[in-house]
Amino acid sequence: MTTPPRRLVEALDRFNAAHPWDHNAHYHRWILRRLPRRFGSALDVGSGAGDLARLLAGRAGRVHGIDADPAITARAREQAPPAAGAVPVTFTVARAPDGLPAGRHDVITCVATLHHLPLTDALTAFRRHLAPGGTLVVVGLYRPRSLADHLLGAAAVPLNAAMGLLRNRGRAAPPPVSMTAPTRPADTSFADVVRAARRVLPGARLRRRLFWRYTLVWRQPGTNRRTKRFCQGVSTARRS
Repeated sequence: MTTPPRRLVEALDRFNAAHPWDHNAHYHRWILRRLPRRFGSALDVGSGAGDLARLLAGRAGRVHGIDADPAITARAREQAPPAAGAVPVTFTVARAPDGLPAGRHDVITCVATLHHLPLTDALTAFRRHLAPGGTLVVVGLYRPRSLADHLLGAAAVPLNAAMGLLRNRGRAAPPPVSMTAPTRPADTSFADVVRAARRVLPGARLRRRLFWRYTLVWRQPGTNRRTKRFCQGVSTARRS
């Protein structure tokens, strides 16, 4: 399939730079709808400015975010909620998959980060660090190669412009903090991601999404007793 004319691409880039909005944050609420109402421990891989980690704190007993970029991690720490009376949200500088913290987590999220990592190694590490009954949710980027990829990308172009105008109220604006982390384009196709995921995570559900993203949801087999105890403790505390 032929690519758009260079002048059109450059014009779109200029428009998007003047009216930026976070495509990844667009999926945060979608992620929450795939998770239990309450759970014990959450790990956000590629936590960036910490926006998703702070949302997870509304449901979790504790949340830990890791990111390879020290500058954006420092910004995340600055915006973390005060320790007193709040769910602990911590951020460390670490590179996945080797730098994942020890232990298992009831929820692991990874947004716009998997294409920076060795795909199979990262998925294997996520599986290893996910508690029985736990949930992995990935929002990723892929390189368009098939006709379906290109058609969905073309459909997203006018919607992307409309969202930029709507979220910035028609005015030019600087990018949000979450968009200041280093980025790079994906070089893995959606089909390759699907093949790798189905080898490592049997039963994983993957779908192409708008705005040049795909989603992956997988649940670790087994019963999550830690989350069950945590939910029972929360319920008891509310009744007392």
